[in-house]
Amino acid sequence: MSIDVIQNYIEQDMRAVDEVIRKRLYSDVVLIRQVSEYIINSGGKRLRPALVLLSAGAFAYEGRDHHELAAVVEFIHTATLLHDDVVDESSLRRGHATANSLFGNAASVLVGDFLYSRAFQMMVGVKSMRVMEVLSDATNIIAEGEVLQLLNCHDADIDEARYLQVIRYKTAKLFEAATRLGAILAKASEKDEAGVAEYGMRLGTAFQLIDDVLDYSGDNEETGKNVGDDLAEGKPTLPLIYAMKNGNPQQVAIIRSAIEHGGLQDLQQVLLTVQATGALVYARNQARQEADAACAAIAHLPDSVYKDSLLKLADFAVTRKF
Repeated sequence: MSIDVIQNYIEQDMRAVDEVIRKRLYSDVVLIRQVSEYIINSGGKRLRPALVLLSAGAFAYEGRDHHELAAVVEFIHTATLLHDDVVDESSLRRGHATANSLFGNAASVLVGDFLYSRAFQMMVGVKSMRVMEVLSDATNIIAEGEVLQLLNCHDADIDEARYLQVIRYKTAKLFEAATRLGAILAKASEKDEAGVAEYGMRLGTAFQLIDDVLDYSGDNEETGKNVGDDLAEGKPTLPLIYAMKNGNPQQVAIIRSAIEHGGLQDLQQVLLTVQATGALVYARNQARQEADAACAAIAHLPDSVYKDSLLKLADFAVTRKF
């Protein structure tokens, strides 16, 4: 299932979101406009704003605030990307040079701050304390996830539970917030809001699990990033955690050294080990379980093209190659 097919259902709404983004990106400061427009226009799946729209549609929302909040979610996500790439010293994202490699670290961090603050200006405009609560909590938890990931770097003793905590904070929380916002705008019941929120959290977890699989099996042309980027940064992701748990002493020693020291000197041996131990298959199976749980969380919702798109999106999350 192509993401393009799913987004066809909300094409008109996505155009409206793009218009909000263009309008809200404006600043009298030229550098802010340049960096913001570069990162926003560098591609990407726009999954998080799409989730706001699909969730609102699933509850038959008829207003226009979902366009504004979809843009808010995209701004928060973009700000995290700008900051992530500085922290990770990344040079490639979505097949393009990162903003920090073009404009410098200082500009990337400060423009990320601009996007965060602009997002909060926009959410205030919706005049909903519940919306502000959800987005402010999500932003804070995402920041905690970033710090947890930083603490986990080069730590070869991280277990699966600690790894999952990081991705649920760092990645899945914004997915959860996006789907919850649609329900809040439509004044859905507490049960329905909880259902789509769990869907978002599970979907985000599955999505990150597959990202981590693709770091050891993806094609650079398709993923838009370099294979082994996580290894180079010393990140102990699930494929490595599983391989260390199930590999022989020599394989474990190679992976432990790679995590603790970073770099790509042992990349080929690590790739062979994650394949030989079944680590990629295991991680994909875990992602499928999360996607299945996401679908189960919204099974009770009335049938609609929006619900169908959410279900198909869960399948896309675990079958994609980019």
